[in-house]
Amino acid sequence: MREAVLIKSFPNGITLILNEECSFDQIIEEVAGKFSDGRNFFGKARVALSIEGRTLTTEEENRVIDAIRQNCNVKVICIVGHNEETDKNYIKALEYVENKLTGMDECQFYKGSLKDNDVIETEQSVVILGDVNPGTAVIAGGNIIVLGGLYGEAYAGGNGREGACVVALEMEPERLKIGDFKYKTADKSKWSIKLKVQPKIAHVKNNKIVFDPLTKELLETF
Repeated sequence: MREAVLIKSFPNGITLILNEECSFDQIIEEVAGKFSDGRNFFGKARVALSIEGRTLTTEEENRVIDAIRQNCNVKVICIVGHNEETDKNYIKALEYVENKLTGMDECQFYKGSLKDNDVIETEQSVVILGDVNPGTAVIAGGNIIVLGGLYGEAYAGGNGREGACVVALEMEPERLKIGDFKYKTADKSKWSIKLKVQPKIAHVKNNKIVFDPLTKELLETF
């Protein structure tokens, strides 16, 4: 009989291959058991999680993550389909975020794009795994990391945190505020052509918000 759960690794992540013939309760029980048995092996790794073999609802995904967290010290930072090119970019960006921009224990993750006047508000830092579309907003006490396009509004450093920043793989915000400093974009022509998308970081320098290309060297200054 096939196991309910197989565990494999990929760069910066773990894949769970789930047996579609087993009940979901069996899967949760086996996830808990395998991560409990492997607690010392996994250590305190921070990983992206990929799930294969069956499609799960958001509630079921959360139960899997809870089973992992309750039985070992692994930190699941996001769920991805690791064969997709965009997810490779997410994982690379998350490495920088983890090391330089946020204390991951004080950071929230939101999977999906914001649309239809969505607003996300948190007293912590936040990572958005998707786009922040026009007419939507992200408000955070710490940093804001958008692993997609920032086309709406972003307000970072609302808790008075010094050195807060906003990062996006594509930076075209309607409005942006960091601490007490505000930035509003000028109207852009709808016919503008993007030759190359450059990830950028917005931060305060000399009492104004500036936008710089996102580089490893720049992140090391934070």
